Amino acid sequence: MVEFSPYAYEFHEDPFPIYARLREEAPVYHNPEFAFWALSHHDDVLAAFKDVATFSNIHGVSIDPTARGPHARTGTSFLAMDPPEHTRFRSHVARSFTPRRVAALEPRIREIAAMRLDELKGRESFDFIADFAGKLPMDVISEMMGVPEPDRAELRSWADLMVHREEGMFDVPPEGAAAFAKIRAYFEEHLAELRREPGDDLLSSLLALESEDGEAVLDQDAMLSFCNLMITAGNETTTKLLGNMLYWLWRNPETKARVAGDPSLIPAWVEETLRYDNSTQALMRLTLRDVTIRGVTIPANQYVLLLVGSANRDPAAFPDPDVYDIDRDTSDLLSFGRGNHFCMGAALARLEGRVAFEEWWKRFSDYEIQPDGIARVHSVNVRGFAALPVKV
Repeated sequence: MVEFSPYAYEFHEDPFPIYARLREEAPVYHNPEFAFWALSHHDDVLAAFKDVATFSNIHGVSIDPTARGPHARTGTSFLAMDPPEHTRFRSHVARSFTPRRVAALEPRIREIAAMRLDELKGRESFDFIADFAGKLPMDVISEMMGVPEPDRAELRSWADLMVHREEGMFDVPPEGAAAFAKIRAYFEEHLAELRREPGDDLLSSLLALESEDGEAVLDQDAMLSFCNLMITAGNETTTKLLGNMLYWLWRNPETKARVAGDPSLIPAWVEETLRYDNSTQALMRLTLRDVTIRGVTIPANQYVLLLVGSANRDPAAFPDPDVYDIDRDTSDLLSFGRGNHFCMGAALARLEGRVAFEEWWKRFSDYEIQPDGIARVHSVNVRGFAALPVKV
């Protein structure tokens, strides 16, 4: 019988054989040691995303014991809400992520990408993550939130600590908990400054929202949790997307030659990478009632991992799923979820991926990855590279 632990380093290195076995042998998998279930088929994951009456977000999206539950860490996370609270919060935040507003960010994102890549011109080699992919999304998110440039590197280092897990660590490590506290303290001060002197940024606009009785629409806890979400999810997942794009194109030389010669293929490259090896591999839900899937009943009050990475490799949804094919139809990918909690940052992540590599190919005609220096992030939710050395 297949055994699956989202904490295992071997799984982090290559989860896809395990996913294939789960789909075949245990599509409704139960791990009593870590007290979770897992769904691996595309149609089951999709149905769970849409069924908010059964699969709740109220305990968050991470399987880590101290990151889930009714009193997880501190504050009320946007990701740990169900309707109607989630609907109300999202209606306010979503105004900054409409297609029109995201499209309006393109010139500035292009300026930032060009600036960061110009810093690398003349160098024969560098770490793609540390020197570019880790900086661009943090710059973009920080500008949206009014975070000064000198503070961004430290914020990103704290976000990294929140994600990483040492081998054998089955919970948020002390360093991650401390980083969470530092991010929260930073934004407590930052929000106080914005209340005194509002700027032309997302946080200032949210702080200015008032209800009909004059009270703030979003309280302090909600604002701080949103800041944490933007710095971690909004930054880390796009950083990992950029690294995964570069890596898998390198592993497929014929496709690499096509993309290098035809920038119009970059959006398809983004989409296939999101399917083939997405930054977010799993999202947790809590069952509010008994539910029977494929003849197996999951009781109420159980934690369920929705294995997005497996769903995107399900041959029932994507023929030849283990082939990296930028010509395929990716319209059914689940990389940003579905339903009420569909990722508001999806359009922004896609835009950053496209713009980043349009600027990349203007400056570098070719590249090779140095395998000996590759290092992976080890996380129960996020998949990507901590270091990706390249030679250009």
